Amino acid sequence: MIQVYTGNGKGKSTAAFGLALRAAGNGLKVYIAQFAKGRDYGEIKALRKIKNIKIEQFGRGCFIKKSPAPKDIMLAKKGLKKVGQVLRKNTYAMVILDEINIALKLNLLSLGELLGIIKENRGAELILTGRYAHPQIIKMADLVSEIKERKHYYRKGVKARRGIEF
Repeated sequence: MIQVYTGNGKGKSTAAFGLALRAAGNGLKVYIAQFAKGRDYGEIKALRKIKNIKIEQFGRGCFIKKSPAPKDIMLAKKGLKKVGQVLRKNTYAMVILDEINIALKLNLLSLGELLGIIKENRGAELILTGRYAHPQIIKMADLVSEIKERKHYYRKGVKARRGIEF
């Protein structure tokens, strides 16, 4: 199955990481590839403590605000290559591609590259997160949840808080 968590609201990665916790709690192995992010977020620290979960980041420690740097593209391609290896080995019951939709939107990798990797899946529950899910990704998915922002405290000037946003 393929699940997609997209939209402009808060909670897409959180939903995917909740699925990872549920799977690990039931003895399943989970692999998480996080694209376009490289900071040591609180959830990364926690997930690394769980033996059934392996998480790797394929991004730098900064937001990509304009055109991606060559290093951003290299890291995303490295991550997608690793995901392909993971899917071919078929040792993980769940594989999460966190922020993959953003990586695609920023042209860190191509739709064709991503679709090719998805086709290599040998039965893992595949979770894709990030805003701007491509229509072809939505079409091939078995489940799509669009998380919509209706109200956000950022609009009042509240900054990202440790333990809540990161």
